[in-house]
Amino acid sequence: MHPILERSGRLALYLGLWVLVGGLLTLLLAGRTGLTGLRAALIALPVASAYAFVCLSSWYVARSLPILTTTLTRILITGAVAATLSSAVWVALSRAWIGWLVRHGWLPEAARSSGHESLIFAVGILLYLLSLAISYVLLSFERTREAERRALEVQVLAREAELRSLRAQIDPHFLFNCLHSISALTTVNPAAARRMCLLLGDFLRETVALGAEARITVARELKLVERFLEVERIRFGDRLDVEITASSDAEPCVIPPLLLQPIVENAVTHGIAHLLERGTIRIAATRTPARLSILIENPCDADRPRGTGTGVGLANVRARLRTLYGTEASVSATEQEGQWRVDVSFPATTKS
Repeated sequence: MHPILERSGRLALYLGLWVLVGGLLTLLLAGRTGLTGLRAALIALPVASAYAFVCLSSWYVARSLPILTTTLTRILITGAVAATLSSAVWVALSRAWIGWLVRHGWLPEAARSSGHESLIFAVGILLYLLSLAISYVLLSFERTREAERRALEVQVLAREAELRSLRAQIDPHFLFNCLHSISALTTVNPAAARRMCLLLGDFLRETVALGAEARITVARELKLVERFLEVERIRFGDRLDVEITASSDAEPCVIPPLLLQPIVENAVTHGIAHLLERGTIRIAATRTPARLSILIENPCDADRPRGTGTGVGLANVRARLRTLYGTEASVSATEQEGQWRVDVSFPATTKS
């Protein structure tokens, strides 16, 4: 369907412009034929309205001859032929309309031969060619918008693919650490290794359910973190304490699933694992009106061995947040007075 006919507002604006064309044609007819302004308007306004619909065909001519793939000669010849035929149709319509007005006494008999046809024919050609030019301009805008829409779709698909890739890195990294821990426990505490396997199975069952979800609530994410730390408690016993808090306005906010998983793993692997005494991992989620902040803090040994990890943890979190929020997200990690602190901050959103 023609884009002007798709919406009543567009059609009303289009016909309004042609009323102005009818007004100009009225002045030309009055000056050329000597008719009064009222009689010239009786001819010009109806025939201009009729020609408005004839000129809609220029859109289909422009679409059938794309300016990027059609020679200029062919466009000019086709446009000239279409303008001539359309203008001839307009002259025939005006002749029929004037004849009707004469028969019903609205115009004198002399109006039939007042020399209006040559004027209408010339104006008709100019108006059709103008409509054709405007159609090409509108088609160019349409192609530009379509190209922008496709580019945006490609960008979104690329971001989704990157997110899936980053998320896929979490499970192997987590399983590697857990299986290593279970392997170590099988010789010193088989019962604990068995319990760790069961808890690991429950945790993985919950994470499988997240496969189709792009976002989960902070409350649900913290429950998953708590489940993971239950698995690690089998390994560390009383050496591992956990404090998890979230403000009431932060819990409904949504975040990428398992976003905190690599950070908490690091807190255990590179923090608690190197302590001889008891250590506490603290996680706190708070919200300002526009931003969500999550703090993960754990004690660490200043003399612990450095550079033993695979580098997946914080890099994964930063990459996921950068892909989702760009420069609006931040992840900072600092060590001070025996405490390792990770601050994660990004725009606060809730499920619609």
